[in-house]
Amino acid sequence: MSRLQMNASEIPGNHAFNLDSRDSVNEDYIDESPDRRRMNSRERDGSLTDSNSGMATGLEVNGDPNNVFMMGQMDNVMMNMFVNPGMMSMSNYIVPPMMTPNPNMMPTSEETYAVALNPLKEIVHFKSCTLFPPSPHSPAPTTRDRPPGCKTVFVGGLPEKITEEIIHEVFERCGEITTLRLSKKNFCHVRFVFEASVDAAIYLSGYRIRIGSNVDPGYTGRLHVDYAQARDDQYEWECRQRQLERERRHRERMEEERLKRPSPPPVTHYSDHEAGNIAEKIKHDESFTKALQVVITWLDRGDCTKKNVNTFYSMIQSTNSHVRRLLTEKGHYEDELKKAKDLLKGRMQGILLQFSHIERLFEAAHHKKVWDHFTKAQRKNIEAWKKQSLEIKNFQLEDLQEKQKDDDEMDVSDDDEPVRKKAREMSNEERNNLKDENDSLKCQVEAYKNEVEIIKMDMKRTIENKDEQLKLMQQTLQGMQQQLIETKKKHSVADQRIKMLESRLKKSSKIMEIINLDDDETEQPPSNVLTEKNNQQIPNSEAKLIGIISIFLNVHPFGAGLDYIASYVNKSISNLRSMDIEALMSRYPTVFKQDVVGIGASMERRWILTAFGKTLNSRIQDDTV
Repeated sequence: MSRLQMNASEIPGNHAFNLDSRDSVNEDYIDESPDRRRMNSRERDGSLTDSNSGMATGLEVNGDPNNVFMMGQMDNVMMNMFVNPGMMSMSNYIVPPMMTPNPNMMPTSEETYAVALNPLKEIVHFKSCTLFPPSPHSPAPTTRDRPPGCKTVFVGGLPEKITEEIIHEVFERCGEITTLRLSKKNFCHVRFVFEASVDAAIYLSGYRIRIGSNVDPGYTGRLHVDYAQARDDQYEWECRQRQLERERRHRERMEEERLKRPSPPPVTHYSDHEAGNIAEKIKHDESFTKALQVVITWLDRGDCTKKNVNTFYSMIQSTNSHVRRLLTEKGHYEDELKKAKDLLKGRMQGILLQFSHIERLFEAAHHKKVWDHFTKAQRKNIEAWKKQSLEIKNFQLEDLQEKQKDDDEMDVSDDDEPVRKKAREMSNEERNNLKDENDSLKCQVEAYKNEVEIIKMDMKRTIENKDEQLKLMQQTLQGMQQQLIETKKKHSVADQRIKMLESRLKKSSKIMEIINLDDDETEQPPSNVLTEKNNQQIPNSEAKLIGIISIFLNVHPFGAGLDYIASYVNKSISNLRSMDIEALMSRYPTVFKQDVVGIGASMERRWILTAFGKTLNSRIQDDTV
């Protein structure tokens, strides 16, 4: 961290990128052969050449051997980008715009490939300069492999009149800048605080820069932004990698310690006091095992001597007495087991007795006198209940017999043979009963299958009916939608026709008004006009308007359009519409007259001042004279 602080506090310009004042490269800055440098220089010169720009060519920008380090190759091991959360807002970055597809445009495969390589960019405006994006069909700008931990960019193709303030203004949007070093050969190096800012700066590669509004060659240029390899960036990246490796090792060590089995507590060394405590613990059941383990450890260590042999003997004797206690406990447990078995047998016999009573009930229900009175469904249910009870009874009998066999094997006695004979007889009877039950169950399964098929047929019919209803509803809906669309189309066509007719009507009414005005002027004798003037009382507002319009038209002897007159009048009297001004001028035909100038599409209506008794033709003649 000390080296990072020292680099940040150095003078910006000469030492920010570990370059000397003569724009030369330190020998430790990059390790490359001369052949490799020449090859990279040729590739860079070809990518930076621009015949249309008014800036220096790629050879002038990057042809200097002092800048060969900018195109060196280095494996991109890892890009660990630590981004400041405060800089992640979209306003602080130049984000490439997203291209929305236009279905009406069907570009060729070559155009699509060019646009995909170089997406559509926008013009970027700054206070002192403007950035113009490259053509979307131009090839994408080339960049070298990104060095690990890169925070520095090389900017070439700068105008000759550019300053550090302008460069700082342009690249400040990409992120916070730590150092900016401008060279005399139209290139500079910019070092950012965070690695994420480098990607935003690379996005500006290919933009054309113009200082102010001047288009001279010294004020324009084409930017070429590329990754730069600086020792400070590499050192910081290596420090971060070492820190991450330390953290990883620490986590692995903590995980190993967590998964490691805890070691047993250490056994205390032998002493007379400890031996007395252990002898007391051996007598209690709770602490017997731990105390016995301590005694075994003492004996393995060889702590038993002639002096303490009696103590060890007493502990062994108390351990032997614990054997007698274990035997008595075993006897108690066996007695409890026998009692539990007897209780289980008694309860199982009671259950079997109840099953036999239930079986007798079903047999009594099968008598012919009673059986004929039941319906078919009731008979089926009774048979099913009978078979179910028989199955449960047989299962319980088998379980009981297995338990009895286990008990008999454990108790070896002479009465085994008659018990086995009885079990065999019982098993034969059970087999016959099971066969009968199996046959009856098969019949029931077939009946259930028939019922299921009938239910399926009914469900199919109902589903088919519902599907037909749905189809009918869909067809009616489609018909209604088509009718609605047709009515909408008719309505829109009618609206358009009404608008066209209204526009024609307005045009015809205007033409008729103009014709009427012309006819009135020609037919009306001057004496009548004078009498009307004398008899007519003009309001002050109209008189003011007539004066303003007359002054304006007097300056324009060839007439002026209505919009031009209205814009002039609104400067002195606001909130006046063009229609009101036109109505006013049409009311005073002796002062204002409307002429039609031009032919065909260039036809235009102009208002002319006729208060002085001169028409447009007479004025033209006066002007020519």
